[in-house]
Amino acid sequence: MSQTLSASTLLAVPLAPLVGSLLAGIFGTALGGNRIGRALSHSLTILGVLVALLISLKTLDSVIDGARFNETLYTWMVVGGLKMEVGFMIDGLTAMMMVVVTFVSLMVHIYTIGYMEEDEGYNRFFAYISLFTFSMLMLVMSNNLLQLFFGWEAVGLVSYLLIGFWFKKPTATFANMKAFLVNRVGDFGFILGIGLIAAYAGTLSYSEVFAKAAQLGAMQFPGTDWLLVTVICICLFIGAMGKSAQFPLHVWLPDSMEGPTPISALIHAATMVTAGIFMVARMSPLFELSATALNFILVIGSITALFMGFLGIIQNDIKRVVAYSTLSQLGYMTVALGASAYSVAVFHLMTHAFFKALLFLAAGSVIMGLHHNQDIRWMGGVRKYMPITWITSLLGSLALIGTPLFSGFYSKDSIIEAVHFSNLPAAGFANFAVLAGVFVTAFYSFRMYFLVFHGKERYDQNPDAHHNDHHDDHHHGHHAKPHESPWVVTVPLVLLAIPSVIIGYYTITPMLFGEFFKDAITVNTQLHPAMAELAKIFHGPMAMASHALSTAAFWLALAGVVVAWYFYLINPAVPAAIGRALRPIAVVLENKYYMDWFNENVLAKAARGLGLGLWKGGDQALIDGAVVNGSWRLVGWVSAAVRQLQSGFIYHYALAMIIGVFALMTWFVWLNK
Repeated sequence: MSQTLSASTLLAVPLAPLVGSLLAGIFGTALGGNRIGRALSHSLTILGVLVALLISLKTLDSVIDGARFNETLYTWMVVGGLKMEVGFMIDGLTAMMMVVVTFVSLMVHIYTIGYMEEDEGYNRFFAYISLFTFSMLMLVMSNNLLQLFFGWEAVGLVSYLLIGFWFKKPTATFANMKAFLVNRVGDFGFILGIGLIAAYAGTLSYSEVFAKAAQLGAMQFPGTDWLLVTVICICLFIGAMGKSAQFPLHVWLPDSMEGPTPISALIHAATMVTAGIFMVARMSPLFELSATALNFILVIGSITALFMGFLGIIQNDIKRVVAYSTLSQLGYMTVALGASAYSVAVFHLMTHAFFKALLFLAAGSVIMGLHHNQDIRWMGGVRKYMPITWITSLLGSLALIGTPLFSGFYSKDSIIEAVHFSNLPAAGFANFAVLAGVFVTAFYSFRMYFLVFHGKERYDQNPDAHHNDHHDDHHHGHHAKPHESPWVVTVPLVLLAIPSVIIGYYTITPMLFGEFFKDAITVNTQLHPAMAELAKIFHGPMAMASHALSTAAFWLALAGVVVAWYFYLINPAVPAAIGRALRPIAVVLENKYYMDWFNENVLAKAARGLGLGLWKGGDQALIDGAVVNGSWRLVGWVSAAVRQLQSGFIYHYALAMIIGVFALMTWFVWLNK
């Protein structure tokens, strides 16, 4: 196997989806005269992503054999000594991300053929998801912070277009604007962090920044006793909080369910929301220098992992249950980052990408089969009508809750163990959060599973029956029997179910305890011993699975499943009674901790008041009134006063001269006293 990687071949990875996107977006829409039909549009975009996947697989194979690539492909500009470039860095971290992004994207593309069959914006949708794939690939393949920021903002822009794809729905336009604005809050911190790196390191190149990491770690932030690297890392992580939906910048993600189901899988599984996790792992040489930043990350991740899981318990929309599951799992990844277990965080990113994409696409299949009913309270007994969707959903749920031998088990349990071995002050709270989250995850996952696939059939009893205006689902009535989805939907489910079951078993050893990430992730094992301690107790994936049967995490997950089974299949009166007894807590959860209320009624109104104040007081009164209008009024007043002195009479001028001479003589006499 060749140990070298070709720049031109690597360039084809992001460009192939971009070309497919441009062809479908221009010639498949009114913009280019609708010159190509639906079949050609989806064929071109699928071909582009397939090419990217095949090259990514070949690249991963080469990277496993030791190949690396870190070169500049294009210099955009040089400002002083600061170079702004386009280039690729290919190592284990990048190669893994390339394969995950392109594989999940390909499954979503194929799935979309069936899901969006009746939609008028069919070609436009394919153009958007291919453009999204291009943006994410540019992000993960970059070798510098400028290109990282380009990909970062590009995925944000395309997610805005995708969440608001049905732009005639007020809820969709509200959701995409909410996502856009909340991400701008995080991005403000992110660009400050990049700016500080550029200012003090004098470069945007990863390798050059990392070479100066020790130098940056010794500097103090001007005017404070804070380490400069702490400020940089916290600013960078604020960007990750927005993109990866960490508390309190998580509020955009559940509302993004207003977009079509395929983009829920694409955005929330392997791409946009994991960009923040990838970025922190990539910048590990800097984060390792700041225990303060790691503690901050640990606390934020713990809050997100536990408290977003609680919200999943009370959701009735099938997509929103999975969305809050995503929030919780992103919290787990963030906790791993805070414990300096970066490789574990990225490992969970990979396993989660497969089973969460599977769960989202399975949810979409259920929605199609039930004629666009999304309320799990009005489902039940779907298993016998949709066997493929049922079995793949079960496999995805088992992976999500960390069932031994499933992929999610290896990554989730590794996070729990890493937190246990962390010596940071916040590790105690984090340990409680991730363990409690195991029970919560199992409970809401199997609450959804049992209500949808088991129990008595309730799909014909929905009092609020409605369906999406953008789908007709072949004109089936709402009270018709559920039906299995077409093959373009079920094939991606099967293909995603396979890695959801086995990928963890086969990759845990090289990714966590081998040399797969050796030159991509840096850990100071003396200060942060979690990974070193994990390596001591790891004796292979099979031994890990057998040992799990005696751990608290396994029994908590089992308890969550059993409680959900009893509550929703055996005795549904119990959760109803608990809901009534704990009504105040339920109200808080139903209102999502009042975060939306606070944002809309406090922050938004404060921002509006500030804006009005700056407009009325700053722009109109100060700038227009005082500076612009005041300046010409002052000139007019001075000129009017001076004009009175220019009378044209000689005796006026003589008097002025006499007064001036008298004033000068008086001044000189006063000085000589």
